[in-house]
Amino acid sequence: MADILNLEKKLAEYKCDTNKAIRLKLVRFAEDLEDETTSFSPLYSHQVFGDEESVFGYKDLEIQLYYSTCSLTTFFNIKYSSKVIEKYDNVETDISCPGFKEYHERLQTFLIWFIETASFIDVDDDKWQFFLVFEKYLEDGSPRYATVGYMTVYNFYAYPDKMRPRIGQMLVLPPFQGEGHGAQLLETVQRFYTANPSILDITAEEPSEDFVKLRDFVLAKLCQELHAFVPEKLKKGFSAEMIEEARRTWKINKHHSRRVYEILRLRVTNMSDSVQSSEYRLDVKRRLAIPFKKNKKEATRLSRLMPEDWLAQQAEMSVSQEQEYLEETYQSTVEQYRHILERLARV
Repeated sequence: MADILNLEKKLAEYKCDTNKAIRLKLVRFAEDLEDETTSFSPLYSHQVFGDEESVFGYKDLEIQLYYSTCSLTTFFNIKYSSKVIEKYDNVETDISCPGFKEYHERLQTFLIWFIETASFIDVDDDKWQFFLVFEKYLEDGSPRYATVGYMTVYNFYAYPDKMRPRIGQMLVLPPFQGEGHGAQLLETVQRFYTANPSILDITAEEPSEDFVKLRDFVLAKLCQELHAFVPEKLKKGFSAEMIEEARRTWKINKHHSRRVYEILRLRVTNMSDSVQSSEYRLDVKRRLAIPFKKNKKEATRLSRLMPEDWLAQQAEMSVSQEQEYLEETYQSTVEQYRHILERLARV
């Protein structure tokens, strides 16, 4: 009992009254920045920090929000003496681990609530590997591990002597979403397989739009330090060197390395410059247009059976539809890339 009381007392030191923690200041002169007598506190902070007007995780928290008295330009800073560090562990295992099969049967029930096309896997197939994230916490002084999320990976054979892991399912439980665990889990899997020389590359089974965004972020984060992706080489276009280094270093296939290239090239492209912007747009659209080229080959085979006026009408419609599709897809793609670059900037 004493241990629990001591733990509660220690944790209470990290709960702060935000009405007291927030220090507002109107700055007239430079010396006002160091003058504590000019600071004042808000009456209310519930609209930002909730009805309890408190925040947990920091000891001796001070939130500084200073305004220039004339323009109301703001300065924001946070100070604290210490903070609570959450501990999360990543674990890799397979079905041979004692007790894991029964645990996984309970774990995968979450899939039917949160994944539209979810299906249970055959865990008796030894080609499945499992990656899990746990939150470590204390109860009565003893460590406990709360389930945060998991990923399943199936190891396919790749001719002649390689393996091609395919990500099957991935789920971070709702209370832990938005905290970066998905990216951490995917990066852990990428690093795990990278160390194995028998791995060709890593793929995913019917990835959702959210997963594609997550994968783009993780792979761009990993590749941005590679020599083949330095700004000078990005500006010259997608290259065989990028494909080779991304595959060799991080087991990334050509399709994914191309997306990484486009993301990182956007970062070094001045979109306000008409020449740079045009070059980048044409480069991305060339990739987006590949499906149309394939469709045109199929249409050529059919052309021998159709009348000329019908073919002329279809060709005109096809060009118009292609241009509209390419522009809409280009704009949405660049918007996604910008969000990824914003996230990379915060890493």
